[in-house]
Amino acid sequence: MERRRSQNRGKSKPGHASKQRNPAGKHKSARRSSHRGRPKLKSEGTELIRLNKVIAHSGLCSRRAADDLIRLGQIKVNGKVVTEMGLKISPSDTVKYNSKVLTTEKMVYILMNKPKDHITTASDDRGRRTVLDLIGKSVKERVVPVGRLDRNTTGLLLLTNDGELTKKLTHPRYGIKKVYHITLNKNLKAEDMRKIAAGVKLDDGKAEVDVIAYVGDGADKKLIGIELHSGKNRIIRRIFEHLEYEVTRLDRILFAGLTKKDVPRGKWRFLKEKEIGMLMMTSGK
Repeated sequence: MERRRSQNRGKSKPGHASKQRNPAGKHKSARRSSHRGRPKLKSEGTELIRLNKVIAHSGLCSRRAADDLIRLGQIKVNGKVVTEMGLKISPSDTVKYNSKVLTTEKMVYILMNKPKDHITTASDDRGRRTVLDLIGKSVKERVVPVGRLDRNTTGLLLLTNDGELTKKLTHPRYGIKKVYHITLNKNLKAEDMRKIAAGVKLDDGKAEVDVIAYVGDGADKKLIGIELHSGKNRIIRRIFEHLEYEVTRLDRILFAGLTKKDVPRGKWRFLKEKEIGMLMMTSGK
């Protein structure tokens, strides 16, 4: 097994370093004086949700941008302008931005074991099969794939209508871990494995993996496992093409701590609450 030496050891994990809490009470008085009166909530105390989360889930913007809108007094709750940060409201409360009522839909999180010959887009003008064809009308919410898998790449694919989470899971800053099993057209030489572990220079920069190893006991040198964080387009195929190998099969077995265990090829399931929570922690959401 070859493991790339990390230059980032000792640093905090992506998504955690940016979390900074204000000293207790530092802005308490400012908050009290900044908002224009608390709106009367319809069912205060039950199923309350942070206002910035409601705005983000409406698809208007991210939570951070929602905080800016609240701070600038551009959000109304039940007809009253609110600038109180951290306010929690009920799903039945009316939220408006520039006279537009913001509606939220239930957040849906799907784990799919993608088969071959399906593209990871919502629709295709060339009539090719998409991953959404596998879901059909079983889900009424409009979900989209989190990132992309090539048409003939198989394995774990997430789909959701949570736009904020999608952005974080696909942004390089968060370094989301991915693991693939690869089948090559010929045995991978040990010297080429070392080259890949050290980093391969491609047209768009150096391609780096975190770990590369033969699968299982290593008897079959055509079966390779790779762990990486890069989200560059076709990165694995391009690495091997650069060294004159052809990838005959590419299967993603892990993404953001989730696996496709017990999900047959071409099938899907909803994520469990525990898994959703893990994704939120992984992305720092």
